Order: sequence, then structure tokens, then C-alpha cells
Amino acid sequence: MKLIKLTVISAAVLASTAALAAEPVVVVDDNTAVAYEAEPVAVSYEAEAEPAYAYNADAGVVRNTTGAVVGGTKTFFQTAINPAAVSAEVGTLGYGANIAWGLNEKTELQAGWAGGDVSELFGGDFDVNDIEYDIKDADFSNPYLGVQLRPTGNWFTMGAGIIVPDNDIEVTANAKGPNYRIDNVDYNAKHTGTLSGTVEHRNKLAPYATIGFRPNITENFGLFGELGAAYMGKTNATVTSSNPDTVVGVTQVGGTEVRDPNFTGKDVAAIAQKELEGKDYLEWMPIVKVGATYRF
Repeated sequence: MKLIKLTVISAAVLASTAALAAEPVVVVDDNTAVAYEAEPVAVSYEAEAEPAYAYNADAGVVRNTTGAVVGGTKTFFQTAINPAAVSAEVGTLGYGANIAWGLNEKTELQAGWAGGDVSELFGGDFDVNDIEYDIKDADFSNPYLGVQLRPTGNWFTMGAGIIVPDNDIEVTANAKGPNYRIDNVDYNAKHTGTLSGTVEHRNKLAPYATIGFRPNITENFGLFGELGAAYMGKTNATVTSSNPDTVVGVTQVGGTEVRDPNFTGKDVAAIAQKELEGKDYLEWMPIVKVGATYRF
């Protein structure tokens, strides 16, 4: 009889554990009353999931591209105002800086600008047929947008993107001896005067590609170097003479100087301009840059 009573009472206790979890259970056994306390039920809580737009402090990149960029206005805004890195640079495109946003652990979107007077960096001279031109000034403006990849996940990088170039290069022609020689014809330099010109590229959008390295020196600070090229396209050139109305002596190779009263300094400038445009100077602009990066 005692066994039956205990069995019935135990079943009732198991069926009502929720209601009796905090209350003691009393079991009556004929003349003896025994109180049993119910043990609390253990509840397990999992740690709150990390948000999709969380940043990796070591790599400075967004872990989940889809969650950060596509997840909604809020997460996109948070991504935009939390860049992965900022960099300062100097190179053939000029002095500049860029800001980068992490798309995933191996990919960054970059927006930057490089330019200024880079004649000292990019100065020198170049030849167009037989005329040597000195670069006197180079006023560059090169805003760009691109993607920087770390295909192997280490310091090696590959980049590609678009430049919006607005580069003006001022040049001056050097005479060889007493003459400017253009296409095997000598034009008297004294009569012609100084030949000065400007060169600019026709492309309004210039695709570029680079390879480089970006080692981290500390947790937040790093250096970088890049090599590559941008396709700037053909050039527009303008050449003027300081003596545009002066009659110029012309000498064919191996002949004597002849002065045609209808041939003046501006005519020599027009010939030089045609040759300069035909050169397509810097059609492929070399990209060489070095700089420093700070990662957030």
C-alpha cells in the first residue's frame, strides 16, 4: 500500500514541476510527513550573436559583406562611416590620400585623389622625333575609385579601378645647335623663337591596374608600394612660337637655308604640335607609388 501511494504521488509531482518548482513537496506516509524541495531547472543561454557588420580590429575589414552593405540603410551607413583604413601616398600620379572600406577579409574598396605640381617628381625631358622637350610644369588631378585585393591573404596585393584624369603638362622645346629639327628639316631657332606647349590626355576615364605589397608594421600601422599603369589614351597638344609672325629660314638636310616670306614661326609651331600629338606621350601612364596606411 505504501508503494502505491508513493508511486501516485511521484507521478503527480513530475506532472506539475512548473507550478511546484519554487514550492516544497510534502509526502504523507501514514503517520509521518516528509517534505521534499524541488530542485531548480537549469536554463542555458547562448551568447548573443555578433552583428553582421562587426569589424575585425586586426584586419580592419568587414567580416560579412552582404550583412554590412545589403542588410539595410542602417548597416550600410555604419559601414560608410567606419572605414577600414586611411592612407597617404606619393608617386607618378602626384601627392595624395585615399580612404578604404573593407568588403571582406581580402577585399577593400578605395576612393582617393592624387595630384598637384609633380614636375619635380615627374620632371625631365622626352624626345619627339628630333625635338627634345623639357617638362616645365605638371599640374595633375587624378581622383580615383578602385578595389584592392589580397588574393593570398597576406601582404601581396592586386588593384584595379578607374581614374578621372585632368592632367596638364607644360613643355618647352630645346633647339639642337642653331636649329629646330623636325622630320629631318631644320628650322632656324633664332627666327622661330621659343616653342612652348601643353599636353593633356583625351580620356575622361582611365582604367588602371597595379600590383604591390602592404606589410603591417604594427597592429594599426603599415606601409605600401605599388607598380602598374593607367591607360590615358591619345593626347591633345598645343604649341606656340614666341615669334609667330617672323619669317623663318628653312634648311633641307644637306641643302642651304631658304626663307619663304609666307612661312613664319607659327607655321613651325603648327608642325611641332602635330608631331607632339602624334607621339601620344604617356598614353600608358606608369603608376609608381609608395605610402603609409593607418588601419582602424
